[in-house]
Amino acid sequence: MEDGAVPKRFTTSPNNLPLQLNRFIGRERELTAVRGLLLTSRLLTLAGAGGSGKTRLALQAATSLVEEFEHGVWWVELAALSDPLLVPQAVAAALGIPERADRTLAEALADVLRPRQLLLVLDNCEHLLAACAQLIETLLRACPQLRVLVTSREALTISGETVWLVLPLRVPDTYQLPPIEGLLTYEAVALFIERARSVRPSFALTPENAAAVVQVCRRLDGIPLAIELAAARIRVLSVEQIVARLDDAYRFLTGGSRSALPRQQTLRAAMDWSDDLLSTHEQACFRRLAVFAGSFSLEAAEAVCAGAPGDAYDVLEALSSLIDKSLVLVEQRSGAARYRLLEPIRQYGQDKLQELTEAAPVRRTHRDWFARLAEQLEAEMAGARQKHVFDRLEAEHDNLRVAIGWSLEQQEAETAAQIGAAIRLFWLLRGYMSEGRSFLERALAGFSARSAVRAKALNAAAILASLQDDYKPARALAEEGLVLSRELGERQQTGYALYILGRLARIEGSYAAAVTFL
Repeated sequence: MEDGAVPKRFTTSPNNLPLQLNRFIGRERELTAVRGLLLTSRLLTLAGAGGSGKTRLALQAATSLVEEFEHGVWWVELAALSDPLLVPQAVAAALGIPERADRTLAEALADVLRPRQLLLVLDNCEHLLAACAQLIETLLRACPQLRVLVTSREALTISGETVWLVLPLRVPDTYQLPPIEGLLTYEAVALFIERARSVRPSFALTPENAAAVVQVCRRLDGIPLAIELAAARIRVLSVEQIVARLDDAYRFLTGGSRSALPRQQTLRAAMDWSDDLLSTHEQACFRRLAVFAGSFSLEAAEAVCAGAPGDAYDVLEALSSLIDKSLVLVEQRSGAARYRLLEPIRQYGQDKLQELTEAAPVRRTHRDWFARLAEQLEAEMAGARQKHVFDRLEAEHDNLRVAIGWSLEQQEAETAAQIGAAIRLFWLLRGYMSEGRSFLERALAGFSARSAVRAKALNAAAILASLQDDYKPARALAEEGLVLSRELGERQQTGYALYILGRLARIEGSYAAAVTFL
């Protein structure tokens, strides 16, 4: 028996709920909340991204509530419908209510359901929102004891609706792995283990494969469908081999159950379903947002999404719609809203962006925006707002990495050096010295122009190398920075190079030289 489920054959209330063949994993908090809401709210919508587990949560909740409804719980599957006019027919067929010549089907449904205490579950409503909303509102007004549970990628937005966002499963931190027993308390890990054992019963979580299992769950951002598809590969691959193939998740994560809906058999099919429901403007915004790594601000989204010629639509409106459709998540940090795409969704958007000729211009817009941001924040790094600035750079760090990396790929190393030099103090004081030095040295190797940017980058790389106790390259970088700064008349960078050389001389015990430099 599934956790918390009431087996269909033992129920006394009528129902047509599908009997599930595998165990329901985790979601105890969500299941309790959904059960409670269904007993107090007449319309509850479970909204979430494709593959997030909305259907399974709805089925588990409905199964556990069968005995609470005198006239049963009735399941209506709408995924296969394409004609909105067929929604009432699908509901009537599930309930066994015949059509009547003297009344519309909606009226006939209302007549039959009016005296009944019943839970109606409509699964996969996102492509038929208007028709579902109209029918549900009609039935709720006419039938005082009716409760409705809906699964959809977005809310119906009708009066009386309560929306519960179905988030990804919990995943552990890859940097601080708990013991094996602790890992099994994370829903994503438990789901991977359970589904892996269904194809290879001998599979077990061990100290040797634990880190790789966690990496799979984190790379897939806790999305149940993606985790189940990855676990199915245990039949022929090790967990470590699965991790190595997740950079191309949409080709790799295929082969779901043949009995499942086509869009639940591969991760790409699930995303294609969501993408097809977007308007042209929403699709354009979604693809452009895929250039962001980690989270991003509204200002950055506006710059990137409005960057293509001819696009005059409101970015905030498009972003809000993508949030409503569960393709973008919103979170609050220090009083400001930030947004992000789950990693598998971002990969899909990047693939779609790459198919368009605008991919390079969008990436350039992204890079240029973060280059300007780095320089704007540099001026405040040594002042009273340093913590605020560093926290902002921490939030934008993934995007800054992408901006620098893309500049290096495009052989625009001077721009990479410009960004890196601007955030040198952040790298230094927040513990990213190796990363910062590596980026700066790669950038310096990629251009030779005798510019102020180069002088600044030389000094930034020198101070990071010196703080890593790598004195010989630090001195060489600072000496080159000093010569170039003097040549260009860059007094601030000249002083910085002298300071680094003086510091190195003092460390090495050359006090006379240190006095001269300092």
